[in-house]
Amino acid sequence: MKAIRILIAIMMMAATTACMAQGKMAKARKAAATTTQVEPAKQPVQRLHVEGTKLVGEDGEPVVLQGISYGWHQIWPRFWNKESCRYFIKDWGAQVIRASLGVSRPFNEEMHNSYLQDPALGLRCLFEVVDAAIENDAYVIIDWHSHDVFEDDAIKFFTQMAIKYKGVPNVMYELFNEPDYESWEEVKMYSEKVIKAIRAIEPDAVILVGVPHWDQDVHVAAADPIRGEKNLMYTMHFYAATHGAWLRERTDEAMKSGLPIFVSECAGMEASGDGPVDLDAWKAYLEWMDARGLSWCAWSVSDKVETCSMLVPGASATGNWTEDELKPWAKLVREALKK
Repeated sequence: MKAIRILIAIMMMAATTACMAQGKMAKARKAAATTTQVEPAKQPVQRLHVEGTKLVGEDGEPVVLQGISYGWHQIWPRFWNKESCRYFIKDWGAQVIRASLGVSRPFNEEMHNSYLQDPALGLRCLFEVVDAAIENDAYVIIDWHSHDVFEDDAIKFFTQMAIKYKGVPNVMYELFNEPDYESWEEVKMYSEKVIKAIRAIEPDAVILVGVPHWDQDVHVAAADPIRGEKNLMYTMHFYAATHGAWLRERTDEAMKSGLPIFVSECAGMEASGDGPVDLDAWKAYLEWMDARGLSWCAWSVSDKVETCSMLVPGASATGNWTEDELKPWAKLVREALKK
């Protein structure tokens, strides 16, 4: 019996020693955690909203964003990575990144591996760029890059995006890249349904609405805008060598009537994306946008053998491009952003 009592005492002493040791270890871990430097929280970008025809920050001051647009993801997926996105922001000075998710139309050459055919590829590319833009304190446009209406797919997609990025002030949504032959009645009806789906989840994000005729018919939207919704802007696209002063004048009239404009795609050559850059026409558009406080994204991050593709074939996929890897158009865009 005595031997049992001695054994119990020894076991209790061992347990006490173990508990003390664990307590010391816990305190040591707590102390280490307390003394380890904690990275300060990033200063988030301002949440944007629309007042009148202006994009405005939380401080009430107008905001003008300038940046670049990635080309169709299914054709140039290799450029859709966090390294290239960071380079555009940190080296070129892009304040906004347009992530052009290639939805495409059925049966044409661009349909191969498009979002509708391979959504996993599309989302992988999209999240890489969107998350990199957010991480590097830039704004980012999630662009449904299509020339045709895919209403059910768009509603499903933007619902998913609104859930994922709810409350993130960096994110804007572009509902329809360039309606081509659809009427404004068709585009408006489609847009209202997609806006309703987004607003059921995300009440405040800025939403960009496309207009007919490759985003040139801003006058028809100005005559019959979407009503009862806040934080909407309408997109205008130009290619300076094709779209002359008439488009600037049309857009001025639309803005005078109260239509907020965001130039979500632009370039200095012909509307085909090819042909020489018209430097005088490009400068005229830059001066016009600057005078009116219009935000813009230049097209495009790609390496196709055409003028608007900023990179030469075989250029690095991850930024840090040499001068030889940049086409003249890329250098003009970089110059405009660095100003």
